[in-house]
Amino acid sequence: MKFFVLLALAFAAVCSARSLDPALLRARDAQDRAALQNLVSAARSAAEKAPKEAEAQYRLALALSMEAEVALELKDKNAAEKAATEGVKAAENAIALRGNDGEYYRVLGTLCGQVIPANPIMGALSYGKRAKDSIERAKQLDPKSAGVWIADGVGNYYLPPSFGGGYEIAIRSFKRALELEPNNAEAWLWLGLAQHRSKQDADARISFAKSLALDPNRVWAKLQLDKIPPK
Repeated sequence: MKFFVLLALAFAAVCSARSLDPALLRARDAQDRAALQNLVSAARSAAEKAPKEAEAQYRLALALSMEAEVALELKDKNAAEKAATEGVKAAENAIALRGNDGEYYRVLGTLCGQVIPANPIMGALSYGKRAKDSIERAKQLDPKSAGVWIADGVGNYYLPPSFGGGYEIAIRSFKRALELEPNNAEAWLWLGLAQHRSKQDADARISFAKSLALDPNRVWAKLQLDKIPPK
């Protein structure tokens, strides 16, 4: 079930910049779990005080998704499942309060994917379709969101060509994201991954380098660049 581990990481990586606390981004980039836990606690408290405010619920879901993402990067699947399961509820609360926001569905799809690695079989049965359906709904509601197109590309990156996916299709989605947001570090990162898998290593190094130029503190991006030595 390595597919689901990677897919969960990938979904989390496409977090939209909307309403994103810079401290949350710094903690994610540095894989600072203690800082993330403090930020989640603050978001949880705010959501509890404002149960009828969709944005408060969304921000809790977003913080929990970041916490789950870093846990997955560090191979702590149980911690990722715990954070993501709580996050799913927060995202569902946000959608119940305001059901026409594509970003809310994108985050819900992210969190559903992050639940799966700790229990791949049951997790996939319970959350796999929900993750896909949420991303499709996000595309319908917000087709000009770079984050949504990155999520779409990531899904195709891991889906075999025999099932309608593949690296070339993923590359098209990532390039669509970059048409919408040329300075999106995550889009450059995932474009580089797809190019590397397509044996386009010269282009992949350029994409990784652009990602790091835009977000030089991103530990995960640096690791990808280091995997492709310059020729």
